[in-house]
Order: sequence, then structure tokens, then C-alpha cells
Amino acid sequence: MMEGGRQIVALEDGWKYMVTGVDKLKRVLAGEDGVGFTPDEYINLYTTIYNMCTQKPPNEYSQELYDRYRQTFEEYINSTVLPSLKEKHGEFLLREFLQRWRNHKVFVRWLSRFFHYLDRYFISRRSLLSLKEVGWNCFHELVFNELKTTMTTILLGMIDEDREGQRVDRTLLKNVIDIYAEIGQPHLTVYEEDFEEPFRKGTTVYYSKKAQTWILEKTCPEYMIKAEECLQQEKERVADYLDKSTELKLMQDAEQELLARHADQILNKESSGCKVLLCDEKVEDLSRMFRLFSRISGLPPVSKIFKEHVNEEGLSLLKQAIDAVSSKKDEKKDVAGALELDFVRKIIGLHDKYKAYVTGCFQNHTLFHKALKEAFEVVCNKDVAGCTSAEMFATYCDNILKKGGSEKLSEEAIEENLDKVVTLLTYISDKDLFVEFHRKKLGRRLLFEKSGNDDHERSMISKLKQYFGGQFTSKMEGMLTDMTTARDNQVKFEEYLNLNQESHPRVDLGVTVLTTGHWPTYKSSDINLPSEMVRCVEVFREFYQSRTKHRKLTWIYSLGSCTVTGKFDAKPIDLIVTTYQAALLLLFNDSDKLSYSEIVTQLKLSDDDAARVLHSLSCGKYKILNKDPATRTISPKDKFEFNAKFTDKMRRIKVQLPPSDEKKKVIDDVNKDRRFAIDASLVRIMKSRKIMTHQHLVAECVEQLSRMFKPDIKLIKRRIEDLITREYLERDKDAANSYRYLA
Repeated sequence: MMEGGRQIVALEDGWKYMVTGVDKLKRVLAGEDGVGFTPDEYINLYTTIYNMCTQKPPNEYSQELYDRYRQTFEEYINSTVLPSLKEKHGEFLLREFLQRWRNHKVFVRWLSRFFHYLDRYFISRRSLLSLKEVGWNCFHELVFNELKTTMTTILLGMIDEDREGQRVDRTLLKNVIDIYAEIGQPHLTVYEEDFEEPFRKGTTVYYSKKAQTWILEKTCPEYMIKAEECLQQEKERVADYLDKSTELKLMQDAEQELLARHADQILNKESSGCKVLLCDEKVEDLSRMFRLFSRISGLPPVSKIFKEHVNEEGLSLLKQAIDAVSSKKDEKKDVAGALELDFVRKIIGLHDKYKAYVTGCFQNHTLFHKALKEAFEVVCNKDVAGCTSAEMFATYCDNILKKGGSEKLSEEAIEENLDKVVTLLTYISDKDLFVEFHRKKLGRRLLFEKSGNDDHERSMISKLKQYFGGQFTSKMEGMLTDMTTARDNQVKFEEYLNLNQESHPRVDLGVTVLTTGHWPTYKSSDINLPSEMVRCVEVFREFYQSRTKHRKLTWIYSLGSCTVTGKFDAKPIDLIVTTYQAALLLLFNDSDKLSYSEIVTQLKLSDDDAARVLHSLSCGKYKILNKDPATRTISPKDKFEFNAKFTDKMRRIKVQLPPSDEKKKVIDDVNKDRRFAIDASLVRIMKSRKIMTHQHLVAECVEQLSRMFKPDIKLIKRRIEDLITREYLERDKDAANSYRYLA
């Protein structure tokens, strides 16, 4: 029959011709030699389908051909593929399955080309599955679904063997697992449901058993090495034969079983846990612990153990220092001071050690920085035999910065040590107390020319300024400026004396002019100076008033020093003494013997100062004066005379004056400054807020001031009462326990 000049192809006739092509394709898949399609055969098969699809109804067979396309796959699978697969087991089944899947893809590719005209028009218009999808679905439904449980079991067994270190065909594993992902395209649902879920359950079971065995048999470091190896191997496993989407889930499952489930046992393992690793300085094991526990958000308990360990180490050093000082308390003060300095050195060493752990083992993690800070805040705020950490750190800095200190350090080492001290200062609560002690000691170094290097002094002040702010270092900066100005003044004073020879006191005189506000308060008393000294004071006053009319000079004789020559029977000796000592010795130029009361009256010295000066000259190392009676203490009934028989092998000696205890004065000054600081803070807060409850006012005041010191709540309460008395604040009548600012 003809249609439009073209022979009509009947369904059965056309299909019979297509079957010959399908049979030939099956032979190609079976691997027969010399079998293939010529271009003419391919064109004829395609044309047959085309003709059968483009004929007019009732001879248009698109639907019938679409159905028979599917039936072709089903028949081939049931007759050839499934029987061959059911004969195989284990890895042989996987290999056969892989080969059959590859053949099936070739089968689908060729057959869909023969039926391509269906894809172009019929399928697209009817919104049916494409030819490729139909072919793949047949394999999925008839082959994959039939064998997936068996194959997954085989795959999981091979993976467990791989974990045990046995040789497995990783290429085969990858190729078969890839089918799970490929067959469900474009989604991974098939892979996730049919392989990944059983695989993850198997992983959990496998590592659960391993972990339970290892946690009993192995030490903490050995367990962590095993765990890290396993996690690394699982990561490599994903790269070798699993889909990359599995990596995160797989690692979480393995970490849960190996680490999270046994975290406490690992950390607290007897004889090998985290604390033991810290005690034994097992840096590599601690680094591994950090890497592993950071995977499971398990660092807080590690940092807690670290903090407790550092705290114990610090408190142990503290106890040793207290015991050492207590055992030496009857010895010289210098011995106790040396022990306190030794404690500071050890604390610096301890901080260096564990800071290296934080930056190295614990990779600068904020949790461990916080743990180190909190541990050292405890240690650094303890006293050693009544000596505060603020005072000890100030003394240590003084020892580094002064000439002849016990710390013999290079320029670089001095800077490094100052940096370390300033870092430790951030941990102490009484920072203002340190600043005041440091300022006091800086003053002595500058005035008595004990400072080793001005650059180091400026560097220290710069470091303190960086940490604590300019308001706490401005006075110290002024002290250094004063010393520079004083040196210039001295040069000009010497020029003045050269030009005014008649005014020259015939004594080498050096005067340091200080700005009152910059320096610590020093004891000043107007003693009666000998005529030689009075002349010196008057000459300098004339010089200074010739340069400035608006500044008043207040002389601080307690800080002065003199060199006087003692004419003893054996030989004259130069005595380096304080101004007070010199003034007292010069009295004996006019008198052979003087009583205590005569000395006090002539010099107008206080009893405390008189006792200290007389003790240094009559009871100390160098007995320049003889005392009657010859006891070791000074009393108002004592009499003194010049010891002409005194001698020493040196031509020049320094007669030390026992230092007065300035510690109490420093603490009193700091407490006074704190009262001012609290007042200022309270007024500042109330000025901006106008009305505030007592609780909120105290809390904000503490927060503002805690950068420099920890204010006492009772003191804040007293300062509030004082401000109410002085009418800066008033109690709010409308709100209980609240205050109102008075402008």
C-alpha cells in the first residue's frame, strides 16, 4: 500500500526488521569478533523508525514503538543479564555487575540512536521519559533493585577489610560505588539511601567496637595516634572511592565514636591523660590532642585542665617563695628581696613556657589565651610574705634598669624582659600600685644617677603607656624631661659662676630642679645648714631668680649628697654622705663632743631623722663617730664625738644611710589617688545618666576603674556618701535606692 508516493510500513514488518538490528547489537555487546554496523545499516534502521512514526493514522506507530523500545531492554535483562549475575558471588558479582552496567549504557546509547526520531517529536510533545531515561530505568528497576542489598553488603565488607589493612581492589570499589551515584542522576538519592546510610551505620559500629577496645588497652597518646590515623584514612577513603558529599558526614560519624563518646576517658586517663601530658611536657601529644578535640568542639574541657595545671604550677612557685622567705626572715632584708626577685624570674619563665604552649600546641586559640590569663590572674595577685606582686614587679624592673643591678643582661635581653614584665602586669589588679612603686624607684634612679640607660627608661614608659594609657605615664615622662632640663641648667649655672667669680661658693655644686607635679612627694624639712652649705643655696637661688621670677624653689635636703673629707689620724678619707649626714659631721668642726639633744637643736632635725643619721655614723659599718654608751641603738641621752682613730683601706668610702620604709607612704598615696579616681568616675557617670540606681552606679564605676585597680565596693559606697554630703549627688525621693545628679 502506498501513501503519498511512499510505501506504508506495517508495524510487524517494520519491527521484524528492527529485531534483526537489535540481535546484531546484542552480539556486539557479547563481544563477538567482526560484528558491527555499516553506515547503510544504521541509516536503514533509523529510516524504518522514522517512516513508522511519520505515517498517517492509523499507520502512525509512535506509541507502539515507544512501548516496544522498553520491552526490548526488559527482555534482554531478563534473558541475559540477570541469569549471568545470579551465578556470581562476592567480588565476582561486583565485576560482572560493573561489566553489565557498562554494556547496558552502550546498548541504550545505540538503541536510542535508532529510535531517535521518537525523542525529537513524540516524547517531547507527550512529556514522556526520554529514551535514555527509559533504558536506564529498566536496569535500575530490574537489575539494581534486585541486587543492591547483596552488593552493598559486599562493598561494606570490602571497606572493613580495607580498614583492617588488607589489600582490596580500590578501583573496583570506586567504579561500583560510582554506579550508585550515576544511576540516580541528577540526584544522589539512590547513592545516599542504598549505599551511604548502610555505610555510615557500618562505620559507627566498626569504630564503636575499635574505640571500646583501644580505650582499655592503650595510653592516651597511643589512643590519639590511632584516632588521628583512622580519621586521616577515612578522609583518604573518600578521595579514593566515595562521593565527596560523604566526607563531612563520615568524618562526623568517626569523630563521634572515636572522640566525642570517649572524650572524658581520653582527657582524664590515669597516668597518661591531659594533665600528665602537661606535667611531662609532651608537646607533640598536646598538639595532637588540640587537633583532635577541635574537631568535636571539645576544647573547653582541655582548656579547663590547662588552666588548672598552670594555676597549680604558679601556686607551687608561690608556696616555694613564701617558704623560702619565711626561712630567711631573720636574715638581711637583701636576702628576702633576692628571693622575691627570684620568684618574679620564675613566674616570667613559667609564663614564657605556657605562652609557648598556647601559641604552639594550641595554635593561638582564644580559649587557651583566656585560660592562661585567668590562671596568671590568680598567681599574680598573691602576696609573698607581705610583699605585693605590684611591688615585686617594680623591684624587678628597678633591678634591670639600674646600674649595678643583679640582672646582668644585654640590651636586647633588657627590652625582652621589660616586655615580659609589662605582659604580666596586665594580669595584676593593682596596676596603679605598680605604677606608683615604679615612679618612686625611677625617681631614685634618676636623682642618684643609678639609671643604666635613658633609652631603656623611655622604652619602659612607652610600654606602660601603650597598656595603661598616657594619664598614668605623663608624670614619669615629665621626670625624664626634668632631668634633661636639669643637665642644661647645670651647664648654664657653671657658666654663670665663671662669669661671677665673686659669687663662687668655692664648692663644686650641682643642683637638680624638679617640677613638683611630676615627682613623688619627698620628705622636706628646713634644717639648719652649715654656713658652707647656706652659701651654696644662696648662690644658686640668685642664679635661678635671674632666669625666672615666677617659680618658687623648695629645697629637698633629704635627697642631697655630699663629699666631705675626714681628717683622721692615720690618713684623710673622702666620705660620700647625704646632706643630713654632712651637716651633722660639720658640727664637729666646732665641737669635740656633742649630745643628742645638742645635735637635734642645732640642726632642727626630727627625732626619726636624727636617729637614722646618727645610727649610720656611729653604729654602722663605718664608725665615723664614737657613741657613749656604745650600744647599737640611739637614745636621747647619748653623747657623740669625732672618731679620730677611724681608718679604712680605701681612700674614698660611701657611708650608707639606712633607707626609710617608703612602702607605707606609697600605699597611702595610691589609696588617696584611688579616692579621687572613684569620685571622678562617679561624677562622670552621674553627669551623663542624671538618675541611676545604686547597684547600676556601683557596677559601672567598677567597670570603668577595673582597668587600673579593683575598687573596693565599701569604699565606693563611702565615696557616694561623701559626694552626697558635698552636694554633687542627692538621693532620689521618687525612686528607692537611686541617686540624682545635682548640676
